[in-house]
Amino acid sequence: MSTCPALFISAPSSGAGKTSITAAIARSSARRGRRVRVFKTGPDFLDPGILARASGAPVYQLDLFMGGFEHCRALLAAAAREADLILVEGVMGLFDGDPSSADLAAAFGLPLVCVIDASAMAQTFAALATGLANYRPGLRHCGVIANRIGSVAHGRMLSQGLPDELPLIAALPRNAALTLPERHLGLVQALEQPGLDAQLDAWADAWDDALRPGFDFKPSRFDDAAEPAPARGLAGRRIAIARDAAFGFIYAANLDLLRALGAELRFFSPLRHEPLPEADAAWLPGGYPELHAAALATHPTLAADLAAHVAAGRPLLAECGGMLALLDELTDGDGTAHRMAGLMPGQARLQPQLAALGLQGIDWPEGPLRGHSFHYATLHTPLAPLAVASNPNGGRTAEALYQQGSLRASFIHHYFPSNPEAVAAFFGSHGH
Repeated sequence: MSTCPALFISAPSSGAGKTSITAAIARSSARRGRRVRVFKTGPDFLDPGILARASGAPVYQLDLFMGGFEHCRALLAAAAREADLILVEGVMGLFDGDPSSADLAAAFGLPLVCVIDASAMAQTFAALATGLANYRPGLRHCGVIANRIGSVAHGRMLSQGLPDELPLIAALPRNAALTLPERHLGLVQALEQPGLDAQLDAWADAWDDALRPGFDFKPSRFDDAAEPAPARGLAGRRIAIARDAAFGFIYAANLDLLRALGAELRFFSPLRHEPLPEADAAWLPGGYPELHAAALATHPTLAADLAAHVAAGRPLLAECGGMLALLDELTDGDGTAHRMAGLMPGQARLQPQLAALGLQGIDWPEGPLRGHSFHYATLHTPLAPLAVASNPNGGRTAEALYQQGSLRASFIHHYFPSNPEAVAAFFGSHGH
């Protein structure tokens, strides 16, 4: 059993400022020399990039559907063994979704605060805060954070009516300069924000100024759980992985698993026109090919190299944006059509409204995997699906899995630890 201070940061809804508050706490603590480990609840690639920059360490997902309880417990245990502080950012509102942030906080007994956007309320703040704290028994609420307050007097007003066991931990002023840029899938990627570190320091300063004197993080107990090491089914295998602003949606846990399976990972940037590395298998993860379609279309060798890779029967996994980059044509949000690599027959078009969103379970030929889907693109392909996913919450999103030779493609962002054996079997398959 390990003990480590911890805090779960949630809110009544999306948009309250969970990411900026979590990043502010992480950067403030890291500046003081604390080893901070941050987790994000549920599937997300954008917030973790910001939080990793704030904390100086990779950010992992905690998802009771994608990874399961034992996997989440092992991730927390590993963090507790090496960290001085564990932060977990929730998803949506505290009780939204299934599994919800509340389910995760309850499963591991984590101390909990809610960030409430107080910009348009006064004494009702206390009613909302106490309602959140009392709605579900058994959660360890240790205080509340007010965000976007108008003045010191406003902050005092907000604290009126809060019970002693639910103190106002911090009240942060409204400041448009501290807002992060967004685009259609959410926050702009950390690697595309040259001023991010200065902004994170400004957030940390605001947190330090707003924090109630005497507040300290409550210690939590974590099981000394560890997942059994997988069989090294990819020992000696080289996997080429696209990684840049166009292909940035990569779970840290996926890379850890591939390495644990014995694979040697070879990263390359299609955007910088780097060649496909010599490899036994390849992975094109999701990202924003639609924002970089012109640069991708002018890569002098990528399409031919990928075609030769597949012709040799070597496995290629293309997820969401990675799949879009392999089509005949991709029409961006401005209506401009771009020629893509032409390895997978079909066309896709970016639309203004969300096309799909939800957790996904899919049966690969090698076994079941879990993941999620979130995109604005619609796809038209003559390929018949190899399999169709299901949504555990009964939502409409049910993505197809396509196979053409050794190419496997889907809108799903797969979470590899959900089935290490299936992942090893796919990436370990041999060409002719």
